[in-house]
Amino acid sequence: MISAVDMETLIADNQQLRAELQDLLQQAHINQSIIERHQAFDLKLIGASEFRELIEVMLSVMPGVFNLESVTLSLIDDDYAIQRILRDLQIGLNEFPNLLFLKHPIAFPHEDGRQLTQEKPRLGEFIPASHQTLFPHYQPVSVAILPLVRQHRLLGYLALGSAYPERFTRALATDFIQRLATVAAICLENVINNERLKHIGLTDPLTGVNNRRYIEQRMQEEVARGQRERSALSCLFIDIDHFKRVNDQYGHQSGDDVLREVAARIKKELRLSDALGRFGGEEFVVLLTHATRDDAARIAERIRAGIASRGIMIEGSRDPLKITASIGTASLVPPDRSRPAGDVKQAMLKAADQALYQAKESGRNRVVLSPAG
Repeated sequence: MISAVDMETLIADNQQLRAELQDLLQQAHINQSIIERHQAFDLKLIGASEFRELIEVMLSVMPGVFNLESVTLSLIDDDYAIQRILRDLQIGLNEFPNLLFLKHPIAFPHEDGRQLTQEKPRLGEFIPASHQTLFPHYQPVSVAILPLVRQHRLLGYLALGSAYPERFTRALATDFIQRLATVAAICLENVINNERLKHIGLTDPLTGVNNRRYIEQRMQEEVARGQRERSALSCLFIDIDHFKRVNDQYGHQSGDDVLREVAARIKKELRLSDALGRFGGEEFVVLLTHATRDDAARIAERIRAGIASRGIMIEGSRDPLKITASIGTASLVPPDRSRPAGDVKQAMLKAADQALYQAKESGRNRVVLSPAG
């Protein structure tokens, strides 16, 4: 027969087991919620098809999902190729302060006398000498540095920062973080390759500047923006003078050299927000954002002078070849709102082309402005 004391003990044990079971169920619900949250994040990461979308998921969504104070993405871009693509995609680097660029991989010190591979995540306390480069705007207490590696090639680092010292420690298992790094690296490589393919399709292979398709598309977008924001917009139509003579006298290879050099000299005079495109043959079009008629005249004159200032060395000629260009400008201050953006774009191109024709007829090597529009 069970005594009263034994009964009380059994009841107490039962209550303790129920409480422990309740705690386990509660923790299971929390874990399930975390897993579902992480799976939803993975789907967002994998579903990002464009660079801007992927960066927003990594830098804006991820801190909330993982309860982090800071997330940064640092890409190794020693030849500025990725930054050039972002500029052509009209993604301003100031849009994402936590998107960083490195010329070289970071040489992390050894941990506890052990040399970690470049592919292994690093967890632990924030050390300014090692981690400040990855956290220029916030100083966390503990960090997880995830190398993003594809085919043994380091793409960059995804850096996670927490305000709590116990969040990331060297004793913490890294399986989940390693998996996150792998998924992020695959998504990053995929998006960068997609953007590169798009960039190739919008780039003139000879000169490396934008092609006609890109410049017309960009011009229509900027006209529409100018219509909304009531901002000024200008374009320049540039034609190399007597270019046929270069091809006829020195050959098409020399003509290609001249095109490349002229494109480089034009580009040197432009801002990051402007766009240069080869329109066909020896013709280039420049789109100047937030530029009035006076701004266009000043920039066009700088370009004209830059092209004419010194000769271009080509094969088959002892002396540098003197090259000049004629330029026509057209400006919309601001673009007409009453007409479709496509019609306004075509009218602006036509006005610049007519001004270019006048520059040619007036003796070449000069800038002619179309009437104010």
